[in-house]
Amino acid sequence: AQNVPNSDWERKVTEYFKEKLKENNATNWVPSLNDVPVHYLKPNSLVKFRCMVQDMFDPEFYMGVYETVDPNTNTRVLHFGKYRDVAECGVTSVDLNSSQTVTLERQTFYCVPVPGESAWVKEISFLASQARVSPSTSYTPSRHKRSYEEDEDMDLHPSKQKEQHMGNGRSGGDIHGCAEPKRLETEASAGHHLISPNCSPPLDLNFPLPGEKGPACLVKVYESWDSFKVNDVLEVYGILSVDPVLSIVNNEERDSSALDPMESMDTAEEQRVRSPPASLVPRIHVILAQKLQHINPLLPACLNEEESKTFVSNFMSELSPVRAELLGFLTHALLGDSLAAEYLILHLISTVYARRDVLPLGKFTVNLSGCPRNSVFTEHIYRIIQQLVPASYRLQMTIENMNHSRFIPHKDYAANRLVSGVLQLASNTSLVVDETQLEQGQLDTTGVHNVTALGNLITWQKVDYDFSYHQMEFPCNINVLITSEGRSLLPSDCQVHLQPQIIPPNMEEYMNSLLTAVLPSVLNKFRIYLSLLRLLDYSISDEVTKAVEEDFVEMRKNDPESVTGDDLHRTLLVARFLSLSAGQTTLSRERWLRAKQLEALRKARLQQQKCVNGNEL
Repeated sequence: AQNVPNSDWERKVTEYFKEKLKENNATNWVPSLNDVPVHYLKPNSLVKFRCMVQDMFDPEFYMGVYETVDPNTNTRVLHFGKYRDVAECGVTSVDLNSSQTVTLERQTFYCVPVPGESAWVKEISFLASQARVSPSTSYTPSRHKRSYEEDEDMDLHPSKQKEQHMGNGRSGGDIHGCAEPKRLETEASAGHHLISPNCSPPLDLNFPLPGEKGPACLVKVYESWDSFKVNDVLEVYGILSVDPVLSIVNNEERDSSALDPMESMDTAEEQRVRSPPASLVPRIHVILAQKLQHINPLLPACLNEEESKTFVSNFMSELSPVRAELLGFLTHALLGDSLAAEYLILHLISTVYARRDVLPLGKFTVNLSGCPRNSVFTEHIYRIIQQLVPASYRLQMTIENMNHSRFIPHKDYAANRLVSGVLQLASNTSLVVDETQLEQGQLDTTGVHNVTALGNLITWQKVDYDFSYHQMEFPCNINVLITSEGRSLLPSDCQVHLQPQIIPPNMEEYMNSLLTAVLPSVLNKFRIYLSLLRLLDYSISDEVTKAVEEDFVEMRKNDPESVTGDDLHRTLLVARFLSLSAGQTTLSRERWLRAKQLEALRKARLQQQKCVNGNEL
């Protein structure tokens, strides 16, 4: 309001918040939609949201500047429409024919919580944001309409924290005064569908994975929206908008005059998607947004800053004991098989670091064969992985799941939206495919498409989204681990046959005791280790490249039948992740020899299995 039109006030707003958020852990003071249910938050206050872009809508026009006229006094006042959904006019009316009106454009993204985000990520983020908030019992949130006091000036100063968090400015406490601090009713939903009193069929929040919880949001971006795309993981800071007027198009008894005449061009389905009830799908008007390299709350968000470099160098100095402990932990989890544990570490730190033509470099899909059938073993292996990585999903490969699940996202042209599927996942998600569940049976057309899509994801690290008239390629970076009894039906980069050294009499008890025996501080070190090593750069010197080439030529001479180009590629990958797992960002002669040794042991084991079981492998 203090600025005349056409000045650069918008840039000042962005810079103000950017500077404020750098101060003294200020980001922890901003309430997060990931932790706090929307009905606890004050409308038009500053909030943050960690999310994945599930879909992007067409750009929308809004009145950047508009003029209101008081019918009694004829007084004219100019208003700015940025960061708002609804014009503020009170008893006055908006003059739509005013020469002062400026129409501007903004982009809307439909965002959901990161699919498969681990409980520990939510927990640690939640506790970090709790650190400076004292719980109080004097504020009882209510789902019914409440009166809100006039907005206070938004300030990130701790003394204003109470007002910022409170739903009702008059109450003496704040939003976290809740008997069960664990989740604070964050679960806005019990699954995919929500029943809203205003809309007849249930509203599908379009989460990629079944059973996901949390809010979906319409995120409105005002600048540089070209830099964000579908499946990006973002952290956004912006103004929360939950005006009940936004839900009007969902009301069946709606008065058609309340709708903008332009909106009637959309189909009813599209209106439902674009304007869901704000209580279920709040809007965030973005002031600042950043793409996240990772979602591990134990690591600094950006590793290039000076403070982060200190954190990284400190952690790297104590890397070898962490690796040794993690290897021991995974060896126990894999029933005493240390070779399989080595390969599991390499798999967990693997990432696609580049693409050459269509070939993704750095993917390392492991097929862990020899897993006991119909046992709780594979389920517990997944639980352990879930405790180590920030986002994961266990895909049970049953005939039922293959034939009836929606793996590939597809475009719904009637509602003009992208309908999500299980394979719409954020980068660096761990996907554990459990093939031990597979029984005899017939795959139908959907089943065949789903298995093909899984195969393409593994081989090419891409998913072809279905746009009815054509397919559109979406590159991805998903770590796939396949657990199976014999060799997997799916392709993989590396098959490791499990050789248990111990057979616990009670598998359930044995696996549960493993996790309870690990100290939380040690578990956190494992989590930092696996996330950090994925983000490190790596190179091979010319000298070592030459030595590797000579070595490979020698190997081909000795065994021309069984040594192929694929073997060289795989051994180089193993050497890469072996070096990184020891905190080394270049390949040394020792690591190359160790990689060859691991590969020789793995192949000997497969050969031995083949002899035992005939042609099973």
